[in-house]
Amino acid sequence: MIPGPFFYRVKTICNPAAMQRQAQRWKREGERVALVPTMGALHAGHVSLIPRARKAAGVNGIVVVSIYVNPTQFNVAKDLRSYPRPLAADKKLCYAEGVDVVFAPKSLYENDASTTINETVVSLGMEGESRQGHFRGVGTVVVKLFNLVLPTSAIFGEKDWQQASLIRRVTRDLNLPTRIIIGPTVREADGLACSSRNVFLNKSERQQAAALWQAIGLARAAVHNGNLRGLKRRLIHSIEQQPAAKVDYVEFFDEKMMRPVKPMKGARMALAVFIGKTRLIDNARL
Repeated sequence: MIPGPFFYRVKTICNPAAMQRQAQRWKREGERVALVPTMGALHAGHVSLIPRARKAAGVNGIVVVSIYVNPTQFNVAKDLRSYPRPLAADKKLCYAEGVDVVFAPKSLYENDASTTINETVVSLGMEGESRQGHFRGVGTVVVKLFNLVLPTSAIFGEKDWQQASLIRRVTRDLNLPTRIIIGPTVREADGLACSSRNVFLNKSERQQAAALWQAIGLARAAVHNGNLRGLKRRLIHSIEQQPAAKVDYVEFFDEKMMRPVKPMKGARMALAVFIGKTRLIDNARL
């Protein structure tokens, strides 16, 4: 069977050394390169980042989407094994969106790798507390991707606010020559943030998952009305009215310094909730 045109027009690089050699050629030629790092299972949230990458790279620049399920940021082996990996569909979507290169390595780590990135301020609390070692894995893989792709810009989603803040901090502290761009959260019709994990929800759980966005709406209304007494407790109670829901955390924080604050206008709220066995996160400015 002769491959379709998509296979001819989308360049896929799987070997990390080959990716770095290509990136070095781009650098010598003065190309602007924009990277969208993903773990695949691409959805509307990922797709929304690609035009931002194109704008950053320019019409004649290079847009790279990396697809790599990073094992070092998973706490539970079962979660890693079950993570969706529809690579063929992801590559087809990248083609449709005008991506120049898909970087899809099988592995980014040596068997005896012993070097990691350990950020010690932004990574505390929330996801850092609930998922020990998670941000060490995130920071390490992002630095590796930056070293391999040599992007002038990298685009991340606001849904993972703490992660984006960590990447900004690591980029700043290590003087990495990459501009970090954050795109807004993309939501489904009922407000649920787009996530690769949404596919694990059955029909009933999917309906119940709207409780996360509803809780953000309740928090915003409470701040607007000044009705703040016992707010966190009320939000948890509201979410857990759904039979499949179990709250991991609800937190309010300063979005620049990532420090806990009382709920107020301009603060950011983040929450993590199990809907059945699926753990979902979300955040928004109040």
